[in-house]
Amino acid sequence: MEVFEAVRTALAVRSYAETPVPADVIRRIVESGRLTGSSMNGQPWHFIVVQNPETLRQLGRLARSGPYVAQAPLALVVAIERTTYAVSDASRAIQSMILTAWGEGVGSNWVGFMGLTEVKPLLRIPDDLDVLAILPFGYPAQTRGRGRKKRKSLSEVAHREVFGQPFPNS
Repeated sequence: MEVFEAVRTALAVRSYAETPVPADVIRRIVESGRLTGSSMNGQPWHFIVVQNPETLRQLGRLARSGPYVAQAPLALVVAIERTTYAVSDASRAIQSMILTAWGEGVGSNWVGFMGLTEVKPLLRIPDDLDVLAILPFGYPAQTRGRGRKKRKSLSEVAHREVFGQPFPNS
């Protein structure tokens, strides 16, 4: 899948088939996060790959905004160092991983945003790191309408040269 097509069609997936994600696909997903650019090449991230069903259930209980993590066959927990650009750098890596997964037919969704301190002892994450997000991954349980998104029009969000100057739609 071309990159623009992945961006255009990616949808949040919160319900997953029981089909496991193959090891080579998992590796590509994690590699895409690792290879993402970061400010001053700091790479202030750590990706914990979770496939154990009991650990996934516990993550689902701890993730108030995403209990569906418990049904996913895979989750990546993204922990970050406490640096100036860690949130933005790791957010870039998260988007890379979500788009890479989508290109492989694997859905995901961002769960949580910081404040996931109860996850740290479960996964033995050191005290000097923060948990930014949990990313459940799996094949969508239902067929998703690719590209059916409710988005503002380009003319509402894009400007030419200065704010308020219309950006052409074509």
